[in-house]
Amino acid sequence: MKYFLAALFLVSSCAFGQEAHEIAFDSVPNLLKLPPDLYLGEVSGVALNSKGHIYVFSRGNTTGPAYAAAAAQILEFDANGKYIREIGKNLYAWSFAHAIRVDKDDNLWAVDKGSDMMIKFNPEGRVVMVFGRKKEASDEGAEAWKHPRPPLPPTDGQFRQPTDVTWDPQGNIFLSDGYINSRIAKFDKNGQWVTSFGEPGSGPGQLNTPHSIAADAKGNIYVADRGNRRIQVFDSEGKYQREIHIDVPVPADAHTWMGPKPVQGPGQAGTMQSGSPWAICITPGPTQYLYAADAFPGRVYKLSLDGKVLGWLGSTGRQPKEFGWIHEMACPAENTIYAAEILNWRLQKLVLHPEKAALEQSAQK
Repeated sequence: MKYFLAALFLVSSCAFGQEAHEIAFDSVPNLLKLPPDLYLGEVSGVALNSKGHIYVFSRGNTTGPAYAAAAAQILEFDANGKYIREIGKNLYAWSFAHAIRVDKDDNLWAVDKGSDMMIKFNPEGRVVMVFGRKKEASDEGAEAWKHPRPPLPPTDGQFRQPTDVTWDPQGNIFLSDGYINSRIAKFDKNGQWVTSFGEPGSGPGQLNTPHSIAADAKGNIYVADRGNRRIQVFDSEGKYQREIHIDVPVPADAHTWMGPKPVQGPGQAGTMQSGSPWAICITPGPTQYLYAADAFPGRVYKLSLDGKVLGWLGSTGRQPKEFGWIHEMACPAENTIYAAEILNWRLQKLVLHPEKAALEQSAQK
């Protein structure tokens, strides 16, 4: 009987979970040195330039009432975390910070979910390109977007709660557009509209809240299809290639940052499912890796680009090395991750130590 149960457990593990080891890691203490009168709000975005400077997109500098306040602020720090400057102070596009990225030429791109806009800054911090347009304050009944099902048809060049941006090797721009339109908008390197791909739904190539986006060295586009609990891969023309699922078993002692544990399993909403990707990033070459983060149980997963889960780290909480809804990540090297946290109002620099696991395995033999 015990052999039957052992065999059944093995089959169940293969069917319902991917075997992956826990990766040892550290969190760099006191990373950002903020001036005495400057504070972070919810940290929704992080990016690094070629000098290692850290750009933090925070829902700080809040003005207005508790609801519909303008909450977006870009802060720049050097590689050691020393504060340098604020970029775009009181910018017309600022409403509700969502994501920030740096391209190969050190231009800075900020995606604002509240204003439905994306802004490109040059390395000096000046606005050089504008995408989208926010609702006019003079419009009668101006208010936040509704979420009808199905949504109204999208309009070329206009966004409804966009989330993130990436580029292929030719410089084409891919914006995840986002909470309502559930599509990817493509522009050429000069900012001219090309096309969009994806539509609301759960089938291959369809999207449900594309929340984060990244590109590999070949120009394949990886979309964190959060509501569908998967990462979808497209070529640079928008042709569907494949999908990736993260199925690492949830620890028995897993807990949430707030509220009851979300029910897991088929038929449940994807946002709080284990392995549902909130944030993704891809490391530089020559061998590239894909990192993805979920909100529950609050882990970061390391994957090969073909979708194999190689390891995981972290859990939910408020202490160092714990996470409160990682919203965006930057991964400038295979074993270095910057994690922007919404609920803990902070940025953590994570240094991975995969060699420790290898040493421990050797010691056990």
